[in-house]
Amino acid sequence: MVTEVQPIHSDAVQSRAVPAMRLLIIEDDRESADYLVKAFREVGHIADHASDGEEGFALADSGDYDVLVVDRMLPKRDGLSVIGGLRDKGNRTPALILSALGQVDDRIKGLRAGGDDYLPKPYSFAELLARVEVLSRRQGGPAEETSYRVGDLELDRLSHGVTRGGQELILQPREFRLLEYLMKHAGQVVTRTMLLENVWDYHFDPQTNVIDVHISRLRSKIDKGFDRPLLHTIRGAGYMVRDGVK
Repeated sequence: MVTEVQPIHSDAVQSRAVPAMRLLIIEDDRESADYLVKAFREVGHIADHASDGEEGFALADSGDYDVLVVDRMLPKRDGLSVIGGLRDKGNRTPALILSALGQVDDRIKGLRAGGDDYLPKPYSFAELLARVEVLSRRQGGPAEETSYRVGDLELDRLSHGVTRGGQELILQPREFRLLEYLMKHAGQVVTRTMLLENVWDYHFDPQTNVIDVHISRLRSKIDKGFDRPLLHTIRGAGYMVRDGVK
């Protein structure tokens, strides 16, 4: 069943500047999820998507999100279990529950499970956005990193400078964004889909070679001539920046 979401009106969401948020949408209905991801990105936020409860729990537990938007009825693991499990592990990321179950008892169960807000379906995106912004402000969130370091490789987000072993590396804008994303997730496997959606912000054919071309160029700049590689291809999975591997 497709979630009914009332259209977004630009004047309802552009009344003032809001700092960019990183959001995780845990929603099994693909059409609804695609709409929310697109709508959040159109107003300047970063939105990732998980299609079931197990994937959502794993991403929320390992990722650095400002707010979680969680559908209550999910395959593999329901939304309340996802939120409760995160709270048990000490994860306090604000969570807004979306549900077709809108009775008072349902809302109480959601809040007692660890949810911070509860929005019954159908809903308007403008209201959802406003509620998410409130949760983000309430949380405060961790300070955004301004630099990353992996071994002797350093990236400064403010100056857009990159050095390795004290040697300045000249990167093109797309190469810088690619390296920034990889270093932000250092030690984690980054999939091709993650790179396409977060570095290019497009949904390319997964078979496109645009990533391979840029990875090859980036590897030649940050690894060639140095004693050990930092950019690794994880066969069948994606890519990873990490230190300590010959």
